[in-house]
Amino acid sequence: MENIIASIKNESSSIETLINDLDESAWRTKTKFKHWSPEIIISHLLYFDQMTIYSLNDSNKFNQEAAFLFQTFSSENNSLARAQKVKDRLLIDTKSSMIAKWKASNHEMTSAFINVDPDLRCQWFGPDMGAKMFMVARYMEAWSHSQAIYELIDRRRHYTDEIKHIVDIGVKTFKWSFRNRKLDVPKVFPYIELISPTGKTWSFNELNQKESIIGLATDFCHVVTQNRNIKDTELEVNGKISEHWMSIAQCFAGDPEEPPKQGERN
Repeated sequence: MENIIASIKNESSSIETLINDLDESAWRTKTKFKHWSPEIIISHLLYFDQMTIYSLNDSNKFNQEAAFLFQTFSSENNSLARAQKVKDRLLIDTKSSMIAKWKASNHEMTSAFINVDPDLRCQWFGPDMGAKMFMVARYMEAWSHSQAIYELIDRRRHYTDEIKHIVDIGVKTFKWSFRNRKLDVPKVFPYIELISPTGKTWSFNELNQKESIIGLATDFCHVVTQNRNIKDTELEVNGKISEHWMSIAQCFAGDPEEPPKQGERN
């Protein structure tokens, strides 16, 4: 667990530096991610860090909040409206208070999970998850959502090989991306060969010249987290199965979501 916990801490530190520089206007400015502002993004990360803690330590509180989310999502289809209701439930109005609470909850979460059995099953929405995969999902969420803030302020992101966590979860959710849309899961897994930020080669599945995805790991991560349209990357995608997967790839839980349109986020 030490490796993924360290990655979460590093990502949180990068996000803290990013948002501390925002003035009040930028804090509430809509990003290209479904019009979520940095304020909404941080409130989202805070709320679900808290839910992660409840999953481990307080099942009654988890179920209470899960009921709130189910009611909210059932009555509201708009992503921004849903996120706004989650933000409002936190009862935090100022930027400084929101950041302070997010930092505290994030620290509490990592401290709670550092010594947990990686295979411990943790309650979540839908199927439960192993504790280590739970932490990988939290890292992925933070990395993915913060990208919208980098884009908002036009700041170049420094990538590290810690994104291997996202590559792994992206590969593991190949079947999920189809099942979540009630589509038949292809019997052939594409061959994947990616170059890490430091130049390492990460490969998955058997070599297949007819079905393959080759390119930068950063591009792959942006596609499976739906930060980029596949056509806005330099990934070399060969084969109908590979093309279909990259058009619907979704490495996070929840209802099927659509990636941004070509040119919308690049």
